[in-house]
Amino acid sequence: MFSRLFASTVTAEAHCDLPCGVYDPAQARIEAESVKAIQEKYQANEDTAFRARAIEIKEQRSELVKHHLSVLWSDYFKAPHFEAYPNLHTLFNDAIKAAGAGGTKGSNDPATGQALLDLIAQIDAIFWETKKAA
Repeated sequence: MFSRLFASTVTAEAHCDLPCGVYDPAQARIEAESVKAIQEKYQANEDTAFRARAIEIKEQRSELVKHHLSVLWSDYFKAPHFEAYPNLHTLFNDAIKAAGAGGTKGSNDPATGQALLDLIAQIDAIFWETKKAA
């Protein structure tokens, strides 16, 4: 009874409930590496149960890539970054779409996983350039 009386009734979910300032494209890259590895394993295995599970996990990881990129795009990068790197909005848009239904989420071809990793690498390079300037 006491545990219910003192239990928290508010549940919050976010990258940070208190802006921590800790951002890194590595989170998206690690998930994208997992996506590509799953796509490769899918191609190498004919077992239907394995393939079904691989697709489910790949789609979940693709969603995590989209989440991590969205957080980085909206919370880390600011107007001065977009002025200094005019292609940054397009780069993020392309990367998030590459993790979506038209990309890794909807494809089992490792080439889509590699294309996503290539886009994240471009974001990563810009990210670290902005960190040097700060």
